[in-house]
Amino acid sequence: MSEIRAVVFDVGNVLVRWNPEHLYATLIPDVAERAWFLGNVCSPVWNLELDRGKPWEEAIAERCAAFPDQAQRIRAYREQWDEMVPGALDETVEILENLCQHGVPCYALTNFSSEMFQRTLRRFPFFGLLQGMVVSGEEGMVKPDARLYHGLVERYRLEPSTLFFIDDTEANVEAARRCGWQAHRFIDAKTLRQTLLERMKS
Repeated sequence: MSEIRAVVFDVGNVLVRWNPEHLYATLIPDVAERAWFLGNVCSPVWNLELDRGKPWEEAIAERCAAFPDQAQRIRAYREQWDEMVPGALDETVEILENLCQHGVPCYALTNFSSEMFQRTLRRFPFFGLLQGMVVSGEEGMVKPDARLYHGLVERYRLEPSTLFFIDDTEANVEAARRCGWQAHRFIDAKTLRQTLLERMKS
């Protein structure tokens, strides 16, 4: 196995917590009603199109036209978006900080709306530690599209076999491996730290 020369982090649920439940548990207290809304109105498929770069105005207008009785809740997805990101995963951020302190370059490769990513950058200073970032909403495509992985390699002149990628979604991890990267499915910071120590010693 090649030496690890750089580490690439996913962002949502690896470096920062993200879940619409954080917001909608307060807006829609009924569990069944909330599940219906997040499964059919502001659904994961709809959110992925925002991550792909669909303009927020267009996405909100389309949902409000389809579900006019849900318009206020739909608009909250944008207006109160920060409430879906209640904080950082501090132990993973600590790993990022330790890697940087030891001279290991770190990057981000994330599915994220460009608009909301800029808001998130302003909230969390640790993003300043990263050597570079590739954000799906700025590229017009989402993981696990191999072009995103190749784009990061080409933009920052990296060697795929020396990259260690961390993501909480198995499909994204497998895509990295197909691109020749080393990769780890994120479960928790303790497991990640142990895996990094083992890989970097070998």
